[in-house]
Amino acid sequence: MNEFAPRLVSWNLTRQCNLQCSHCYLDANARSSDRGELTTAEGMRFIDQLADYCPGAMLVLTGGEPLLRADLDDLISHSVSRGLLPVLGTNGTLLAEARVKKLVDTGLNAVGVSVDSLYSHKHDAFRGMPGAWDKTIAGIDKCREHGIAVQIHTTATAENHGHIPELISFAAERGAIAFHLFFLVCTGRGQEMSDITPAQYETALKQLVLSQDEYQGKMLVRARCAPHFKRLAFANNNDFATQAVGCMAGKSYCRITPEGDITPCPYIPQTLGNLRTEDFTQIWENDIVFRQLRQPSLQGRCGICDFDKVCGGCRARALAATNNLMAEDPWCDYQPDSSKRIFIEESQTSKNNHSPIWTQEAQERLARVPAALRPMIEKGVEAFAQSQNLSTITPELMAEMRQNGATLARRFKSL
Repeated sequence: MNEFAPRLVSWNLTRQCNLQCSHCYLDANARSSDRGELTTAEGMRFIDQLADYCPGAMLVLTGGEPLLRADLDDLISHSVSRGLLPVLGTNGTLLAEARVKKLVDTGLNAVGVSVDSLYSHKHDAFRGMPGAWDKTIAGIDKCREHGIAVQIHTTATAENHGHIPELISFAAERGAIAFHLFFLVCTGRGQEMSDITPAQYETALKQLVLSQDEYQGKMLVRARCAPHFKRLAFANNNDFATQAVGCMAGKSYCRITPEGDITPCPYIPQTLGNLRTEDFTQIWENDIVFRQLRQPSLQGRCGICDFDKVCGGCRARALAATNNLMAEDPWCDYQPDSSKRIFIEESQTSKNNHSPIWTQEAQERLARVPAALRPMIEKGVEAFAQSQNLSTITPELMAEMRQNGATLARRFKSL
């Protein structure tokens, strides 16, 4: 696989939605027409191209509300048959038992469900529908009941930023495999919203870092659209600091619009090609913006920052604020200190050098994990081995971890 082949692709299947969320970057709603969406045949062709180029990649099927798309089950089934890892991104209100059973039949592994407050009236107001919270929670429980893994997605706002620890605890109590906190970039309907302040942003990220340590081996806790998380994780000696670097846009991630346009992410609206007229692989490998994101010439504070290799700032937020993709991220409060750069690089090398050694049999077992999950599983296995003062990872150790629930791998049947 190409070094920069995407591990994660998000596909907005439709602009149709049964809710009216105030932050929606797609400006989706119940009145949106399905005219112009990729047809089933066009979608199948894209899935084939992605599977050929990026075996095992994670494909997030979202919207709008993807459960409103009539061919959703066919698209999921085809993705599974081609070895991709489809995940459904939904508001959760349509996850009634009969619908969940159909999703199980398609081979769907996981759903990401949006929960933005533990207060039902606040969630309902944010999502634009009375009763949304109750239906969403019922949908989460139905998925768990039928064996579909659940991720809880929360958008950080001025309303909920003080309740992030409680939301994380709620996700863990509900049996979620992951809690993802999304940081708003003001585009689409979200242009009318006020983002949280840089200070609140930093506080929220610190809470996530501490929670990742607390829930390690039980639930993944991550920030989305906030590469600064890596800087804080590194400062806290969190193992996540040695994993995939900074902003994923154009490096290991891209977005497909309902009409087949390819953009680096939902918040970078530049169309770099269209699946109806071009091959996905050719767009991904050759577009000048993708190439720029993979070899960035960062400016301002990001350009001189000691954490440029592990963070790099949010390129979407830089673009939204300055109309310059390479500008500094204005939502970061950190003041660079170039004297720390050598220390950071040496610390990363030291951590990598002290990683446990995998036996050939263990490597072969790890290779059976879907590519999109492999880095997470690998780090979890290594962290467990280190906690046991073990220098070698064997299939027996992996089996022990799965049995006692010390790693997220137990929630999947890959190991």
